[in-house]
Amino acid sequence: MKLDAKIPAGPLEKKWDNHKFSLKLVNPSNRRKYDILVVGSGLAGASAAASLGELGFNVKVFTLHDTPRRAHSIAAQGGINAAKNYPNDGDSVWRLFHDTVKGGDFRAREANVYRLAQISSQIIDHCAAIGVPFGREYSGLLSNRSFGGAQVSRTFYTRGQTGQQLLLGAYSAMMRQVAAGTVTVLPRREMTDVVLKNGQARGITVRNLLTGELEAHTGHAVLLCTGGYANAFYLSTNAASCNVSAAWAAYKRGAGFANPCFTQIHPTCIPRSGEHQSKLTLMSESLRNDGRIWVPKAKGDHRPPNEIPEAERDYFLERRYPAFGNLVPRDIASRAAKTVVDSGFGVGPTGQSVYLDFRDSIKRKGADKIKEEYGNLFDMYYQITDENGYKAPMRIYPAPHYTMGGLWVDYNLMTTIPGLFSLGEANFSDHGANRLGASALMQGLADGFFIAPATVGGYLAAGKFEELSSGDKEFTDSARQVHDRLNRLLAIRGKRTPSEFHRQLGNVMWNDVGMGRSEASLKKALKKIPEIREEFWKDVVISGADKDFNQPLEKAMKIADFMEFSELFVRDALERKESCGGRRGATTRTSRTCRCGNIRARTRRPPCTRSRSPSRTSRWRNGAINKACCRPRENL
Repeated sequence: MKLDAKIPAGPLEKKWDNHKFSLKLVNPSNRRKYDILVVGSGLAGASAAASLGELGFNVKVFTLHDTPRRAHSIAAQGGINAAKNYPNDGDSVWRLFHDTVKGGDFRAREANVYRLAQISSQIIDHCAAIGVPFGREYSGLLSNRSFGGAQVSRTFYTRGQTGQQLLLGAYSAMMRQVAAGTVTVLPRREMTDVVLKNGQARGITVRNLLTGELEAHTGHAVLLCTGGYANAFYLSTNAASCNVSAAWAAYKRGAGFANPCFTQIHPTCIPRSGEHQSKLTLMSESLRNDGRIWVPKAKGDHRPPNEIPEAERDYFLERRYPAFGNLVPRDIASRAAKTVVDSGFGVGPTGQSVYLDFRDSIKRKGADKIKEEYGNLFDMYYQITDENGYKAPMRIYPAPHYTMGGLWVDYNLMTTIPGLFSLGEANFSDHGANRLGASALMQGLADGFFIAPATVGGYLAAGKFEELSSGDKEFTDSARQVHDRLNRLLAIRGKRTPSEFHRQLGNVMWNDVGMGRSEASLKKALKKIPEIREEFWKDVVISGADKDFNQPLEKAMKIADFMEFSELFVRDALERKESCGGRRGATTRTSRTCRCGNIRARTRRPPCTRSRSPSRTSRWRNGAINKACCRPRENL
């Protein structure tokens, strides 16, 4: 497989503008001749459908849900980044680009990240214009707050409901095009295959979840906007319906999958309470803007938190990272919380959590101000835990959240299959390993509102397309293969439910491939996963029939894909010999390290030749390490 990223030549600041000008255009009167299939109705899918429909293309949108408004983008809480510098604290496009590349441990594609930072201000203007009710100052200016991994306030928000309000804005823009006749929404459809003709993506096979019927849909381009795969861990902050199936179907048709092991572990999640749970609940990272994270200094201190005096509290993030305090990037906050819990300082009934305390902020700002900014989050925490976060610290613990890996795409967001595009979290391109908070919403809307309309149009204008119909051999073969797989699942008649196998797989993924990865644990997982998969295909039980509304069958199809994908996930982690968003053993090394043990930035300068003692961070600060070539891994 040849990977050509098609990154334009020239300086970063001019790449996107020059590239847009060089792309061919489709004449407005010709756009109605092209059919575009959009799979997924979250921020990326809804915004892409709205923009392409506005241009005059014929767009079909396929969604798992009964309404596009139920896409998982609605669950995002804290905010969306943009380099507008309203607080006048030194922000700029270049600083947002720098923070994102640095937060991704220098593993992101820089041209894509700069474009993202460049477009960020347009996203806010456009969303405000279509009715997103961003928080505002008394003067009327849009409000900003701080977020992890940045030393400026650049995060726009709507209390703790930012994803919901942004999705409603994108949805309303899309439904405007439904009324105009350029967009058709097909709910309760699950994509089961990508159909290729002459090497091009020319359609998809979908299953109608209400009737069980397989449907063939033809098009000139296919856009996968299907989100991430954190549910490979079983318990995650993702909705139960989130899956890898669409991306995995594309992979099996020849699309490259990049960095599958790059997963983000979110530091502020309500801790699990037992085996009965099917998902975890995210508490917005924006809470770290005013909440202080701590544990007791004494192991096994089970006193109520309000009875532990200040001198006996360890604010471990503020102690270890004074420049950022509680606003360190997500991977660092998560690893730090896991370290203190594993060392015996965890709190709560299970000992698997740390405190997030608003006592000082309430004293400083007043409870009314905290309620104004985060009220719905406190309400949600109370409904789930029956604990009042205003009167006692919340309890949080890291959990799988966003996935940085995804389908490989070039600068135009096209996969290795011509005509198959991937937008938002479904692709890999913008964030690298340790993604900063408040960037997922930014990427989804940038891809849908501003990038895809230019690049998809450029592809259509430059391409040649044969006539085809849903009765062609490629479509009938695809439907037969999907039907055979469904029948194989229904014929097993075992004793264990799909959810039981999912939980078993998730325990292996979290315990052996989660934050505490090591070569030994990865090899252990690589042995266990094929055993679980083999047992799944022998002993799963699925009631009901194929041509019917059959949720156990839907679940089994997703779990079957997770079983296959998880093995790729582990193999990727095992090959890297480095920490990439998950934590590997302390002795692992990579070809990108200097002799001092630090990950090198992208530079042509010679590597450091200094000794490796005593502390990497302290030696970098006092000049004992060559600052021109390397940096301490967690010095920000």
